[in-house]
Amino acid sequence: MAAPVSGLESAWQLVTANFTEFQLATVITFLLHETVFFLSGLPSLLFERFGLFAKYKIQKKSNTSAYQNRCVLRLILYHVCVNLPVMIFSYPAFKFMGLRSSLPLPHWTVVVSQVLFYFVLEDFIFYWGHRALHTKWLYKHVHSVHHEYATPFGLTSEYAHPAEILFLGFATIVGPALTGPHLFTLWLWMVLRVLETVEAHSGYHFPWSPSNFLPLYGGSDFHDYHHRVLYTKSGNYASTFVYMDWLFGTDKDYRKAKAGGENEGKNL
Repeated sequence: MAAPVSGLESAWQLVTANFTEFQLATVITFLLHETVFFLSGLPSLLFERFGLFAKYKIQKKSNTSAYQNRCVLRLILYHVCVNLPVMIFSYPAFKFMGLRSSLPLPHWTVVVSQVLFYFVLEDFIFYWGHRALHTKWLYKHVHSVHHEYATPFGLTSEYAHPAEILFLGFATIVGPALTGPHLFTLWLWMVLRVLETVEAHSGYHFPWSPSNFLPLYGGSDFHDYHHRVLYTKSGNYASTFVYMDWLFGTDKDYRKAKAGGENEGKNL
């Protein structure tokens, strides 16, 4: 007798019945990313544009509407011309490594353990890659594009030179490539990673910000410091957690500023 199908599995069955696995892993994944990214990133753009929640804004200065629009238009270009092709051409590699979309869905313990592994591995690789991007030549020719926005808002999280998109994007996909996950797990990882990086670049630190509740999580205050100081002194290179910067001493200036009672609205 066949095992009963849960509500989640029924919904997944409906999705997979209308698309091929290739379509799900490429075009649908791309559309899911765009939906989550822009819906989560637009609020901080609008807060900044209309002066909302100003008491929670980390920096006093704001981007002009034209500068915000420039970011959005270039993001659309980069996503269509870089992200989507990468998803399409990387599908065979993911398939070779064990990606699947069929039922049954993986047990929740497998999903949670894999996503946690992806976060830790991504943070480790991102730290060293990001630190390398702050060397003189790579910063000047590649990473300076991302730092055009010294006052970040959510959507600037993915505003970067195409070479950086590929370079640091490797940190995001290497975990799933190694484990060959179910597509459901891959989608969950992508959604959580997008929400994390958008929050870190939001430019706002609210009482309900995750860093107020999650140990070792960096968040917006931690990463905003990285954007608003000189690139040779910024530190805070990790993407999600704070322990890599603590272990290698690249958060010393940030810690000194916090210990010295730095006002969150002060521009350094």
